[in-house]
Order: sequence, then structure tokens, then C-alpha cells
Amino acid sequence: MTLLPPRWLCATALLALSTACTRTPPAAAVERSVPAKAQGPDAYVLADDVSVRKLAPGVWLHVTVVTLEPFGRVSTNGLIIEDGETSLLVDTGWDARQGALLLDWARDTLRRPVRTAVVTHFHEDRLGGVPALVPHGIPVHGLAETARIATSQGRPGPTETFADTRTVGSLELFFPGAGHAKDNIVVWHKDSGVLFGGCFVKDGAATNLGNVEDADVVAWPASLSRTRQRFPEARVVVPGHGQPGGPELLSHTEALLR
Repeated sequence: MTLLPPRWLCATALLALSTACTRTPPAAAVERSVPAKAQGPDAYVLADDVSVRKLAPGVWLHVTVVTLEPFGRVSTNGLIIEDGETSLLVDTGWDARQGALLLDWARDTLRRPVRTAVVTHFHEDRLGGVPALVPHGIPVHGLAETARIATSQGRPGPTETFADTRTVGSLELFFPGAGHAKDNIVVWHKDSGVLFGGCFVKDGAATNLGNVEDADVVAWPASLSRTRQRFPEARVVVPGHGQPGGPELLSHTEALLR
């Protein structure tokens, strides 16, 4: 779920909104209003379109928002993982301003500056904030295919690439096979039991698969099965959009594919 495919957009929107995840955002991802949220040790509002809240010990869910007509405000999920005296950023927001706000929060509030980042596929809602990381020399991990596609589109992408699996600090990065996109990866944090599925996994309120223009719907079920087999201890599963859940989100995504 994310931005409309390029050919659906008017010329002025094409440049900014050409590479994200959904044609029709599920209701769970559309914010019809933005209620006041209390600042505190477990929830922070960094801007009208950027917030952070604690998901598990040492794990923070960041939610960034973009306005899409006619849907309104569409949100997307990422993580900030505490890793010793530093932190790891999983997905970077829609643009460089949002990415910079996340970096500032990790440094100034969490007191654990981001030392490395991960992007889970090539769409804009995953790597749109990468330009904010470049001046700080923060390495960005992702599939070699993600880097290839980003380069072909003239956008910064992963600087540290891999083919199948990689360990980054306390995180395991795993390519389960094609699904939502041919380069989608999942991110496992064993210490908390949190599995970040990104747009490869749909939230519980989703009633369709969203944009499948870059998807491989034939390979997707087997990729989900490999994910379940590799991470049977997952307790919390975070989709790319909408509310986190448990392992049932993998089954829900399989059901939508059927």
C-alpha cells in the first residue's frame, strides 16, 4: 500500500509520487483525522506527519504520512531499533525531511544516534528519506536488486548490498522471495520477537493486496511460507501500513492472495 502507480497520476504528481506501494489505500492506512497525541516516554509526535511510539522494549515504531488525493493522509510504518549506544533505522519515511526528523529524534531524544539503516524494497515509502542519511555517511543496507532499481530511477538507494541474508547489529535481514515486489525483504529482531514484514505483509484490516504492478503473486505464497518457517518465534508482525499484529498477518496475506 502506498503511492499510486505512475500512469495513474497527473503530470505534476508524477515526479514526486511515482514509485510507492498502493493504488487504493486500505482504510487502516488512511487518517481521516489526526487526534492530539500526548508526548511522553512511549509516544512522540515529531511533526504533523511523523510520529514515534514504543512497540516493544528497545523497539520503536515510526509512522510517516503523505497526503494523496483523493484518499487524504496515507501512513506508512518503519522501525527504530536500539542497538547498544546507537540505533538502527528500518525504512526511512516518504522524503528527506521526514528522514531527517527521525535521525534528529534518535540522536536528541532517544540518545542513540542512527548508525546504519535498512530499506526493505525500492518504493518511495521505503527509501524516500535516504537523502537525509547521505550527508551523515550512514550506510544503507538492502538487496542488490533494490540498489539497481533505485540507481536506474536516479535515486539514492542501498550502499551496502546482499543477495539473500545479512546480519546488521541485532537484526537479521532476509529475502524470502518475491511478493509485493521482487526485492522485498523482511527484518527480524530476535530479542523482542518483532518481525518487520513491510509491504510484503498486509495489515489485518486490508481487504485487498493493494498495488500489484511490481508484485509476483504466483511466488508470493511460497515466500510467505519461507518467512513463517524461518521465524516461527515471531510474536509481533509489523506490516508496511496499518496496525501491527501477530503471525496471523502472514495467514491474512495468504488469504488475500487466494
